[in-house]
Formats: sequence, structure tokens, C-alpha cells
Amino acid sequence: MSAYDDEILANMEKSVAEIPHPSQEKGTNLYGSTKLFPDYQASEGQAWLTLVHGIPHESSVSFVAVLQSTRALRKGFDTTLYFYGPGTLACMDTRGFPTTGDVAFPGNQNMNDAIKTFISEGGTVLCCRFGMALHGLREEDVIEGVVPCHPLDVQDAVIHFANKGAIINSVYNL
Repeated sequence: MSAYDDEILANMEKSVAEIPHPSQEKGTNLYGSTKLFPDYQASEGQAWLTLVHGIPHESSVSFVAVLQSTRALRKGFDTTLYFYGPGTLACMDTRGFPTTGDVAFPGNQNMNDAIKTFISEGGTVLCCRFGMALHGLREEDVIEGVVPCHPLDVQDAVIHFANKGAIINSVYNL
């Protein structure tokens, strides 16, 4: 027995038939591909700092910050990712279900995998100890290669990179 009466079923069939499917074949370009700016590469000694104060998995903000930093690294920038506040949770290597490292659902380990790729390609990841403490994250729980740092280092890192003339990208999620 259907949960819908005949009138609703007829309306559902009519609704589906209103627009032909698929409206576009797979592989159809829906958007142009003109790049406006040159594909800049880092000059010798150029640095890039990304500060991340975003909760991993709550939006794409933190994940995109890691991807942008990886791209900067691949362009030749001396690149550092600095996680602080709730962003420190992104550095946790105890994520997974039912056991650590397991992929509980597609994308569950995207952040971890992206950070590990960034580190393996030569990027530096800093993680604020105060942010870790606020969220119950222990130093032994962070991804291998992540460097724990003092809470007062956040501001001094910005000053350090500004003095070097670095590009500084700061992301938050609210």
C-alpha cells in the first residue's frame, strides 16, 4: 500500500516530467574556464601563512584553507598553517569510527588526509596548545609532524611573517 493517494502520485509524475532529465549530459561545460590572473609562482624566499580558527567538518572554511595552503606550497612559497582556537581540532589524529583512522562516512578523513599531504610535501603545521587544552586535545593525539606552540605565539607568528613580507591568510568560521 502506498503512502500517497492517486492524486499525489499523479502530481509527482507530472512534476518529474516537467523538466527533461538529464538536463545536461555528463561532461557538459556549464561554466567558462578563463583565468583572470597569471599563475603566480613564489619568488625566492617568499612566505605564506594561513591562520585557521575554524571548526573542522562544520563548514568548508578550514578544509579550503588547507587546500589553499597546499597550493601555495606547490607554487614555491615557504608555507605555514597555524591552527588555533577550535581550529586545533583539525590536527587531531584520533578521528575515526569505530576505531581511529577508520572512515566512518565519505569525507570523514578529508581534513586529516589533506594536512598529512601538506606536511609530507614540506609544509609546516603549528597548533596552539591553549586551543588544544580548551577542546581536550592532547599533544600525543595530534597528527605526526604537527608542532605544538605557546598561545602567545599566535600574535608573534603574525608579526614574524608580516616582517618577512609574507602573504597572510586568516580564516574563521562562525
